[in-house]
Amino acid sequence: MDITIKLWFESAAFPLLSTLVLVPLLAAVAVLRVSAAVIAWRIGLVAALANMAVSIYLLMAFDSGNFAIQLAEQFHFAGFSYSAGVDGANILFIPLTALLTVLALMYTAITRHATDRVFIACLLGYESVLMGAFTALNVLQFWFWCVMELVPVIVLTLCAGTGQHRQRTLRYVLQYWVSGLLMTLCGFLLLAFGLIDSEHSLTFDWLTLKQNNVYLHDETLIFILLFYGFAIRMPLFPFHGWLPVLAEHGTVASAFIFLIGLKLGVYAVIRFILPMIPGVAEQWAHFVVILGLLGVFYGALLALMQINVRRLLAFAVISHTGMLIIGVFCFNDFGLEGTLLLSIAYGLATAGMFFSTGLIYERTRTAFLPRLGGVFDTNAPLAFLFLVSALTTMVMPGTPGFDAAHLLIEGVIEEDGWWIAIGILLGNVLAAAFLLWAFQRIFFATPKRKFWPSHSQYHSVKKERMIAVVICAVLICTGFYTTPWLKFIDQEAEVMHEQYPVHGSHPSDAVLEPETDNTLEQNEAPDSHE
Repeated sequence: MDITIKLWFESAAFPLLSTLVLVPLLAAVAVLRVSAAVIAWRIGLVAALANMAVSIYLLMAFDSGNFAIQLAEQFHFAGFSYSAGVDGANILFIPLTALLTVLALMYTAITRHATDRVFIACLLGYESVLMGAFTALNVLQFWFWCVMELVPVIVLTLCAGTGQHRQRTLRYVLQYWVSGLLMTLCGFLLLAFGLIDSEHSLTFDWLTLKQNNVYLHDETLIFILLFYGFAIRMPLFPFHGWLPVLAEHGTVASAFIFLIGLKLGVYAVIRFILPMIPGVAEQWAHFVVILGLLGVFYGALLALMQINVRRLLAFAVISHTGMLIIGVFCFNDFGLEGTLLLSIAYGLATAGMFFSTGLIYERTRTAFLPRLGGVFDTNAPLAFLFLVSALTTMVMPGTPGFDAAHLLIEGVIEEDGWWIAIGILLGNVLAAAFLLWAFQRIFFATPKRKFWPSHSQYHSVKKERMIAVVICAVLICTGFYTTPWLKFIDQEAEVMHEQYPVHGSHPSDAVLEPETDNTLEQNEAPDSHE
């Protein structure tokens, strides 16, 4: 099925996607050039709020009833091509990234990073990178943004990390990331050079590669390379080793927007593997589902064993990733819709838990659960934020995770049967166990060790409550009314389902044609004999 491309001037007053990338990037440069820390933070907040407004305008300009690449921007310069656009697969990640950037800057204002211009600039640069990656429709362009993501990660870990082994942690993380990036680059190059037998010249354009994927060679190798690279980025068990280490020794203040970056791996599978090499993806589906199911239980069980709340949340993300990848490889619209919506819900909910524990860390200077009992008496808004976020992660009714998980489970039952669905549900029970256990130990239990609270000079109860109210309001409102969000991704899921060679609707027509020809030959045989 041909995909229609609607350029940006057909629906908007200015190129929205380039604006989403350039605004935080220019603001980051301005922040580094000013000398006053207060002015630098205000510049960053204004830029983040401006991007939030642009992302809302993007949602209003997007036609959810039309399956097309919308608000597209394309130009060629000196042999290089730039292509960006939005559809149902990436539209919801953009406002989520913008919202968490605003909240991360508000969080920064009440922590020790309030006067750190480099830190603020890195947050804005990270937003620019994610906006560029989520909207890229050129495989080499997407890979470039993934490489650029290393810059803020390196700077934030070295300059703002809270652990004592930041350099060793960074080397460990880079071993994973660089290997994943190299694998991804090799996969993309094989995709591009795979069109050498077609009439097209060498190109990295996503749409051209998708429409000419019948000419591809070595599809299995391409799948292995791309899936390996994206599995590290998610991260999926057993490619997850870097995340708990980075969560423990990295900076808490940048973790929130970094959580959206983790969903970039799931999005990349939906964007660059399923449409490009759907046949091979279907052949490897059972292997991927087994990895996902192992990841669900592995992450949940390891989370139950942690005494550091950051590592606990990191293993929770690993468990969630296993559930999401199973939904992706359901090869039906239910599974894909559930995965996309659940990715958004998990991203915001996990960010809420990191906000809550991060603000508590700013007061207590500890992330160890035995030292954090009885926090509810002095931090009720943070307790409420953690609870609502945890309930969303546990896919409880009234949260956006409930409808998303219902769709995902329905897709799993349709594709893999009840046993895989029951396994996912049991993993979710374990998730409820470790999250409620952590909630009880942080906010209600009596601490086993004494600690001296450290009150930050930047502490602001007003901003703290504002962060809690915004996240809880978004989670609760979207939880009770998910229909508008499902409309954004409904068309994309339905059309993608039809294009799968085995699971789609088109192959059945192709199968009937030879049977009809054979029937005609049998009917004609007696006549020829006579």
